[in-house]
Amino acid sequence: MKPVKIILSLALVLFVSTQFVNAQLRKIPSAVTESFKNKYAAATNVEWKDKLSSFTATFELDGKKHEAYFGDDGNWKQTITEIEESEIPSAVNDGLQKSKYSEWDIERVESIAKNDDATEYRIIVKKSDIRKKSLLFTRDGKLKKDNLKL
Repeated sequence: MKPVKIILSLALVLFVSTQFVNAQLRKIPSAVTESFKNKYAAATNVEWKDKLSSFTATFELDGKKHEAYFGDDGNWKQTITEIEESEIPSAVNDGLQKSKYSEWDIERVESIAKNDDATEYRIIVKKSDIRKKSLLFTRDGKLKKDNLKL
């Protein structure tokens, strides 16, 4: 009985790993790569990831790290850019200072450009090494979400 279980287990592992490899090796559609080239012609160090329902390009541009998301059809969805704390717009900074997280330490800041011309700002804050939150602000400083635990 044991050899049968071992063979079945090995077959299952082989099948699952083959499916994972196939999902990772799917070719990036030309519509996606063309859309990326049109939007970010000067990008360097581009790396693609297949997210099954979309594609993500991680790259550098103007000395900053970016992560752009595209649909299977090549439509750009959003780009997340890591920014410095000093680059937080004053309205967003005012919103943070008026929030209950004003005394928390800022760990990381990201600008999120959306395909509807909206820009949001994600600020990762921490109160100790244990308590962290991801805050999402609108361009005008309104706290949109503060329940995004990390």
